[in-house]
Amino acid sequence: MSIMDKIRAGLRNFLEIQEAGNLTVTISELLSFEGNVAKNKIWYRGDSYELDQFYKSIDGGSDGVKFWGAMQTKNRAMRKIHTGLPSIIVDRLADIVINDFNQIEFKEDVQSKDWESIAEDNEFDEVLKKAIIDCLSLGDGAFKISFDSDTSEYPILEFYGADQVDYVQSRGRVKEIKFKSEFKEKDRTYHLVETYGYGYITYNLYESDREVPLDRVPVLADYKSITFDKSVILAHRLKFNNSSKWTGRGQSVFDKKTDSFDALDEVLSQWMDALRAGRTKEYIPESLIPRNPDTGELLLPNSFDNRYIASGDNMNEGAQNKIELVQPEIPHESYLATYTTVLDLCLQGIISPSTLGIDVKKLDNAEAQREKEKTTLYTRGNIIDAIQKQLPRFIDKVFKCIAIRDGQALTDTKCTVSFGEYANPSFESQVETIGKGKQAGVMSIEACVEEMYGDTKDEEWKREEVARLKREQGIMEIEEPAVNEEGAVIDEGYSNEPSLPDVKEQGIEPSSAS
Repeated sequence: MSIMDKIRAGLRNFLEIQEAGNLTVTISELLSFEGNVAKNKIWYRGDSYELDQFYKSIDGGSDGVKFWGAMQTKNRAMRKIHTGLPSIIVDRLADIVINDFNQIEFKEDVQSKDWESIAEDNEFDEVLKKAIIDCLSLGDGAFKISFDSDTSEYPILEFYGADQVDYVQSRGRVKEIKFKSEFKEKDRTYHLVETYGYGYITYNLYESDREVPLDRVPVLADYKSITFDKSVILAHRLKFNNSSKWTGRGQSVFDKKTDSFDALDEVLSQWMDALRAGRTKEYIPESLIPRNPDTGELLLPNSFDNRYIASGDNMNEGAQNKIELVQPEIPHESYLATYTTVLDLCLQGIISPSTLGIDVKKLDNAEAQREKEKTTLYTRGNIIDAIQKQLPRFIDKVFKCIAIRDGQALTDTKCTVSFGEYANPSFESQVETIGKGKQAGVMSIEACVEEMYGDTKDEEWKREEVARLKREQGIMEIEEPAVNEEGAVIDEGYSNEPSLPDVKEQGIEPSSAS
């Protein structure tokens, strides 16, 4: 034992420090991955009846019971209102990305024309929009490439959400993608599992957990497993964020926000219930209550339009039976403050209120509105980065699929995906700001053009615009002369000798020139 170890042991004995033992904590998950996907799907569907059924069928969790899982007292109605905010968030983010989707550029014109035909046949904009919606709401999904000569001569491009996809992974890499589909035949339900791997596609049909022949479903009778080049898999996974609970799966924007969504619905429901209960009430003596003109029975109020309450007749001497109106005071400001606070919690880190058309402050100027769009810009940028990286890889697989069908050699397809700008300042404000930078000498013409047009123009157009601006401003570009190893200029029109005026044009002999 070294001297330092002896000193540490002595200090430990002197201070009587006891080392902590190993602590084992067991945590039970409320939902499995499939259950969590089902929950997110129901939130996106936005049906209050489905939400009520789902939360009443599961455990309430640590807080006892969610608002959507609460049971009303017998014979007392409880109105539950869903704001629809989760689906609105996902739909607006998908619209923002799709509306800014410009084009897919290929290095070869032939591939560009072929892709236009494939995209038009498959309505690829809609396929991509569904992919974005599924990845945002469910967590992830996968593109599937297939051929069906009875449907189209082009490859069929489909996207399956996380509820229809499983992955087989090894060392963090996807080795197989399993697509699950449901078929009903003669009052029986079958599940088809299409396994897409590197160099093969297999089909398996299941009834419950038992595998059955494919011909049990007539439309699947001709399906056969195939093999091809082992370097290609005709499917591609897409996700925007990684799940913190399930390794290799994506994370939905609803994860970690469902409690806030539940609280928002509770606040709105209580607010509306207070408004209903706080309607003006009429206290009418029984002798003045409206009666049915046919039977003479009292007209009773219902729970919705609680317009009056019967009170006993005042039998005191000299008393008069009068109708009294009572208007309860509803704390609108308290409800509004609570609603605004919970709404902020729902939107934090996902999307800006102004993107959804929520007017948080009417006096905001244009610059303040753009500042509020930053959260949307961050989320949009994350989505676009994933699409720009993954979509070219998927398109490369589409062309390789065509080559496999036609028996051609496999080649790599290179393409780029471009998007437009979002929530950028107006053209007038850009001209003013960039013009000031140019006048101050802190921006070149190239920087001005790049800042002005960004991704809205291609690189060739921007180079031509720079050249046009330089010509108009009288700026000439001259190629620099090349220099050899001895330092002598070798380009034509240049010399190391000092330049002299043309003496012949001035009538002076060269010998007399000094």
